[in-house]
Amino acid sequence: MRLLRSTDLALRVLMRLAVADGTQPTTRDVAAGVEVPYTHAAKVVAQLQHLGLLDARRGRGGGLTLTEKGRTASVGALVRVFEGEGDVVDCEGPAPCPLHTACRLRVALRRAQEAFYVSLDPLTVADMVAAPTGPLLLDIARR
Repeated sequence: MRLLRSTDLALRVLMRLAVADGTQPTTRDVAAGVEVPYTHAAKVVAQLQHLGLLDARRGRGGGLTLTEKGRTASVGALVRVFEGEGDVVDCEGPAPCPLHTACRLRVALRRAQEAFYVSLDPLTVADMVAAPTGPLLLDIARR
């Protein structure tokens, strides 16, 4: 299974903010730190703010801060939100699969997808920045 770029970016933004050590980086700072275009980061930051996982303040003294909800958010739940409810394969697209009504593969892939999410459910953003990741993220942020 391959994650959407927005899912990957959301996880990286939250991880970066989890090690912010009292600073409030801007969306531009975070975008540069995780090496993505600002416009992509801004869209993801807006969605994370809407979910209550981070606070974003504009202007002088502004920046991004991770909320407690963001720190303790389940990685599995976050991936589900960003990936959406769709199946791994599109059986009903413009050219529907002739096996659609009796396909066992689709069911197996759906179970595998859910197992993937379940394996991420117990992990939190805070878990993801434990050593050695957190110190490395701090080092990258300081550069």
